[in-house]
Amino acid sequence: MKRFFSLFCMGLIYSGVFAQNPYIVKTKGAKKAEIKVETNVKAEEKTEEPQDFVGANFKHIKLCDWKEGMRFMVMPEKYDLVVGAFRDAKTNKDVSCGLLKYKIMVYKGHSEAKDGTALVNFVCENDNKSYYYPIPNGTFADYCYNKLGVPTLAYLGDVDKAKELLLGKTLYTRADVYYVDTDYDSEGMKEVKVAENKEVKVVAIGVGTRSFPVKIIVEDKDGNQFFQNVAMSKTNSGMRDDEFIMTKAKNTFYGSFELADAKIQATESYAKYIGKHVYTKYATKMENMMGENVNIPRLSQFTIKKIEAIDNTNYVKMSLQSSKDGYQYVKHVTFKNESVIGDIDGNKEDYYKYLFAEGTVGKGVSAKNMELIRKGRLAKGFTKNEVKLALGEPQRRATVGGNTVWYYSNGNVVKFNSKGRVI
Repeated sequence: MKRFFSLFCMGLIYSGVFAQNPYIVKTKGAKKAEIKVETNVKAEEKTEEPQDFVGANFKHIKLCDWKEGMRFMVMPEKYDLVVGAFRDAKTNKDVSCGLLKYKIMVYKGHSEAKDGTALVNFVCENDNKSYYYPIPNGTFADYCYNKLGVPTLAYLGDVDKAKELLLGKTLYTRADVYYVDTDYDSEGMKEVKVAENKEVKVVAIGVGTRSFPVKIIVEDKDGNQFFQNVAMSKTNSGMRDDEFIMTKAKNTFYGSFELADAKIQATESYAKYIGKHVYTKYATKMENMMGENVNIPRLSQFTIKKIEAIDNTNYVKMSLQSSKDGYQYVKHVTFKNESVIGDIDGNKEDYYKYLFAEGTVGKGVSAKNMELIRKGRLAKGFTKNEVKLALGEPQRRATVGGNTVWYYSNGNVVKFNSKGRVI
């Protein structure tokens, strides 16, 4: 009981750190005045070719690959306040995480104690003392490849890079739940519901938690502020990748935010398709306005109304208006053709140019012929265009005895006379 009381007292002491620490940021409405965030942070060098925003700027660094000088902040959770993580390098005694909370630890490599215990070494920026984390079992090489890392430490490299790249930027919300701070001198917060696709501006960036080190505070056009703690590189997060996918998607950048620049770029890239008249060359499924998957017959006519890029993929969300009933449908398609085993003819069935033909289906075709075409049947006198509508492109073309012959992979053979009509 005495230890818990001392920890509580320590909490009263280190709460004053808020006022001097630029990494601790709060939404407006917390009890004390909001801190201005310093923005003159030196950028880290990029170590890989750009992919997407996160992949290009926030590289995951395994403990094995940590470099001396990497900076972390001690952000213990309730359990860590009771079970110490660090020891004083001079005395070899445990140091309360409460005493080290919000202090900055600079990585100084690893070593081995006399008894063979592997040590991960740090110097504290705040008191200039040396500390170490004793690896519970095995050697440093055995330990460093897993996702455990060093408890309590939130990686500040991600926070600094996020400040450099995101402060003042316009984003769009992707999640429906965010948070607001309830008290400046504590970590109290409450959930707030936010509409998806709301335009917001990044007003502050600070440290969040060990698992989700980057706290991004945004403000909407009505002056409402809210935040999300997100993992950027996942360096030292202590979580498996599948945990982010299964239960913590909103705690990734793309799970909560979309860059305005990416939205504008995607809109411009696909602008030429908006308003195009297209029809389906094959039967497919689309999502109706009720969110249900429905069967769409081949040769169904649509007008493309809207295209939205889907983050971190080659796919887009395409909204199409049916010429038959006027309703809107949604189809996820890709403009990048990638062959997949099992797909028809080795093409992706959701590849735009494979699934859709541009133009008006059946223009100049009689109603009688269109009825046959929709069933994939032919009749004498069909034009080459009508045959394409009914059967698609031939696998091979040839001239035999003065007649044009089309061969199909299913064994169909179609002969045309000199006027281009089926005989």
